[in-house]
Amino acid sequence: MSEMQYQLGLLKAMNQKLTEKERMYNAICESAEGAFLYFPMDRNQIVTLGRLKDFFSFDIKDCGDLQRILDEVDDAHVMDLRRVLYLEKSGRGTDAAECQLKSRRMWLRFSARVSFDRDGKPADKVIHISDITKQRSRDEELLYMAYYDGLTGLYNRNYFVRMLGEYIRTAEETNSVVSVMNIDIDEFNKVNDGLGIVMGDELVQQFGLMLKDLCQEKNMIACHLHRDVFCMAIYDPAGQRTADNLYRKIRDRLMEPFHLSDGSDITVTVSVGVAEYPEASHSALELINYAELVVFRVKAAGRNGIQYFNVPILDEFLNSVELENKLKQAVINNDFIMYYQPQYYTGSKRLRGVEALVRWKGSDGEVITPGTFIPVAEKNGSIVPIGKWVVEESIRQYARWRRQFGFPFIMSINISALQYKKSSFVDFLLSTLNNYQVSPSEIELEITESVLIDDFATVSERLKVLRSYGIRISLDDFGTGFSSLSYLKKLPIDTLKIDKSFIDTVMTDAPTRVITEAILNMVKALGFESIAEGVEEEQQYNYLHSIGCDVIQGYLFGRPQPPEELEKVLEGSPA
Repeated sequence: MSEMQYQLGLLKAMNQKLTEKERMYNAICESAEGAFLYFPMDRNQIVTLGRLKDFFSFDIKDCGDLQRILDEVDDAHVMDLRRVLYLEKSGRGTDAAECQLKSRRMWLRFSARVSFDRDGKPADKVIHISDITKQRSRDEELLYMAYYDGLTGLYNRNYFVRMLGEYIRTAEETNSVVSVMNIDIDEFNKVNDGLGIVMGDELVQQFGLMLKDLCQEKNMIACHLHRDVFCMAIYDPAGQRTADNLYRKIRDRLMEPFHLSDGSDITVTVSVGVAEYPEASHSALELINYAELVVFRVKAAGRNGIQYFNVPILDEFLNSVELENKLKQAVINNDFIMYYQPQYYTGSKRLRGVEALVRWKGSDGEVITPGTFIPVAEKNGSIVPIGKWVVEESIRQYARWRRQFGFPFIMSINISALQYKKSSFVDFLLSTLNNYQVSPSEIELEITESVLIDDFATVSERLKVLRSYGIRISLDDFGTGFSSLSYLKKLPIDTLKIDKSFIDTVMTDAPTRVITEAILNMVKALGFESIAEGVEEEQQYNYLHSIGCDVIQGYLFGRPQPPEELEKVLEGSPA
């Protein structure tokens, strides 16, 4: 074999090995995700491996084709990609960039690596192109979940608190103000109960879009706190960016109904509380809480309004929290006592009966009146165990007096709206009367108009059942609430009590006298018994007697008294 034949055979073998390696590299690159561009730096040539056609419709053969790649990506990413494609110019060995293509929503990652020779000159370069669209989509979804509320598209609570903290830190440096508005949709439960949760969510969604439109200006953000409650923060409020002006814009928009997909048109109002840095607090969470606290005041005043936080509101809240905690403990310890106020027939001044009035005996021995703690008890639900105790204790006490003094009279017991809502109330009352062997006709239940507001039909039916057993029903505080005359013709009542507020001014105010006389005439015509509360002066008594009031109750004839003192009254009453 000649030398030339040997060399040709050797080259052929080497070429075969190179071809096999090339096929191997191609197979590996084809099976791998993405594409590879190989740049030998000593010549203007680019070798492509892998799935380049998945990304671009053109071939890349030399360095001039790199511009075509730059033309394909979004303008915002051109500079980053140029730095990676021409990495050797920076003298660094590696770099990467993520870019979105103009023609579609595909995201590509370009990773470059440059090898340098012993003299520090670039020898070759490899660029790996991979599809990261799914990864970017997942990242964007996670980012959205981290910052935004899924229902409304507003910021979520966590990110809002973070941004509010930034507002406060900036305001500290610039000596500025930050306003926080808590916005609560009034009576949202009626939408949920009437139209369902889906329509309720749609209303919240549309309301959120409205707030989003309001926050187009700089230094204003809004979030969906929870359910029907939203929050806005305003850095350096001025001009149209004040809480008052924003509230007016919201109120004006709410004059128009929200159109829901089921065809309903819903008109709502909002209650808004405002707390400001630095006056109210330096803490983001406290500002949000104080603004929410003020909303409760707005709702208590009738809803559909705006109010600003101040220190007296906080003091009142802290006192109510302290009172509520003490009341819960009082329920556990049963720290309650009963007082009884006598009632007399106006003409004969003979004892008609007594009204049972609960008192709370504090740990310091102070006796706390119902006007202080009953509203709190009704709010936190403790009125139910308190009311149950009052019913049983009053009937127990009456049974003892009935046996001791030997003559019947009427025991009037106040019943709360929450007690009436309990389906077991009627059975409990009848069972208690049976246990103490008390006649139902000697018991009178006092109800207020608030009992009737939520569910007139149910309450009315329960009153009819009680009355069918002989229990008397009295409508208390007439004239102070809604005082719907339609109640009177439908309710199964025996007695109507004229509120003390009328009696206080009946001798000094002519319109009050006209109303009082009209009430008494109406009561007589309907066949009810009338009781005047809060009679404290002889002149009031004489006037009420002259216009035909049936029963008198008040300090003139007897204050609320503990059982032992009332027994003196019972001893002096005729059997």
